[in-house]
Amino acid sequence: MTAFVIRRLLQSIIVMLAVSLVAFLVFRYVGDPIDSMVGQDTRLADREAMRERLGLNDPFYIQFATFVGNAIQGNFGISYRLQEPVTRLIMERLPATIELAFASATIALVFGLFFGVYTALKPKSPVTSVVMTLSLAGVSLPTFLIGIGLIYIFAVELGWLPSFGRGTTVMVGGWRTGLLTESGLRSLILPAITLSLFQLTLIMRLVRAEMLEVLRADYIRFAKARGLSNRAINFGHALKNTLVPVITITGLQLGSVIAFAIVTETVFQWPGVGSLFIQSVQVVDVPVMAAYLMFIAFVFVVINLIVDILYYTVDPRLRVGTGKR
Repeated sequence: MTAFVIRRLLQSIIVMLAVSLVAFLVFRYVGDPIDSMVGQDTRLADREAMRERLGLNDPFYIQFATFVGNAIQGNFGISYRLQEPVTRLIMERLPATIELAFASATIALVFGLFFGVYTALKPKSPVTSVVMTLSLAGVSLPTFLIGIGLIYIFAVELGWLPSFGRGTTVMVGGWRTGLLTESGLRSLILPAITLSLFQLTLIMRLVRAEMLEVLRADYIRFAKARGLSNRAINFGHALKNTLVPVITITGLQLGSVIAFAIVTETVFQWPGVGSLFIQSVQVVDVPVMAAYLMFIAFVFVVINLIVDILYYTVDPRLRVGTGKR
């Protein structure tokens, strides 16, 4: 187990170094940082002094090493647009994105597993037909259209839920959360549902397909012949053997939810990292763009590492293969 984790950690470090190189190239060669930091009337001598002070005249490898070292310390420079440390800007908005991502992932996982198992065990049920038909909408409709539709129904027509913003938030330690206030919870419902629908339908269809395949396996017939109860067969054997692909999709989708919550945050004016990235792209705020790229890469690397460890725990064949090496 230890050797397995060490190998995955080394692979993760290599991936992060590659992403760091891409982020550095974006940071260094998309426009001139000096032009974004000073006015047009600044003297050439002052510009050159600033370039020397920032290390922009150093060789490429030294600049890259400095960039990686600063990134490890959480230092991504100053935002061109807001003239504030990029790390502080991201940390201020990170709680909103994390809460939205985990709320939507929880909805997708719970309902995806439930409906996936239900439609597999009762394939001819009228409820199954309705669920499978509705799932097509979750797969086909774009996220922004779903969000606008939910806003129109539940905020404009019914007036049950707010249409934008995060609601009232409170500080708990260093974490600003809306989960402890009624306004914050009500504001979370629509964006969380919007962001979860695609993942929900994907997990549901995957669980259903895997369950139907497993239920036709020989060992399931043998378990029935032994007289095991349907509950033990369906949940103790069939569902357990669908966990590996479900873990894969759920892990990757959680990373995608965090990375691509941009559209949902824009539609609902959710003050998260995604909306900060959109604003930075509009004004070519390169330090924020580079930091966002590094942040998303780190999220995917961590999630993939956790998924690999869960693979190792759930699937005994991986442990056998590791022991042979």
